[in-house]
Amino acid sequence: MSEAFRGEFNQKVDSKARVSVPAPFRRVIEQGDPGASTTRAKFVIVYGGGASRKFLECYSITGMAEIEKRIAKMQSGSPSRRYAEHNLITMSLTAEIDEDGRIVLPPRAREKIGVEGETLAKGCDLIFAGSLDKFHVWRRDTYEADLAHLAEPDPDFLADGQDMLSLLPE
Repeated sequence: MSEAFRGEFNQKVDSKARVSVPAPFRRVIEQGDPGASTTRAKFVIVYGGGASRKFLECYSITGMAEIEKRIAKMQSGSPSRRYAEHNLITMSLTAEIDEDGRIVLPPRAREKIGVEGETLAKGCDLIFAGSLDKFHVWRRDTYEADLAHLAEPDPDFLADGQDMLSLLPE
C-alpha cells in the first residue's frame, strides 16, 4: 500500500444521506481502485461484526481483495470461515464516490451507525477516522463517547510519560 488512511475528519451527512468523503481518503481510495482511471472511484463499506461495533469499516477495492484472499484460504464450511464470510462479505457493499466527492450512505450502513429517522432528517456529524489500511465512519457522538478512553490510557498499559512508540514491535 503506497498511502495510508490517516487523520480524523468531521463530515456532515445531510437529510438525503449524502456525505463527502474527505479528500485525503479519496486519494487513497483512488490509488486502491484499479478501475478508478476509467470509472468513478469505489470502496467497500463493511457493516457487519455485531452490535458492539458501532462504526462502519471501509476498505479500498484492493484492500478488500486481500481480505477476500485470506478468507478463501480458510477451511471451507468451518465456523470461523462462515463467520468471516457473513460479517466481512455478506454484510458489506461497494460504494461509488460521485463527481462531488460524496457517497449516499446505504440504508444498512445508516442503520448500523444510527443515522436514521429524526437523526437523518436533521442531518448529523460523522467522523471519518483513518486506521492505516482502512478507515472507520462513526456518528460523532458515538465516536467521542467510545474513544474517550484512548486519550488517557490505562497506567498499566502505558506508564505516565512513556513514549507511545515503545508499544510498537521492532
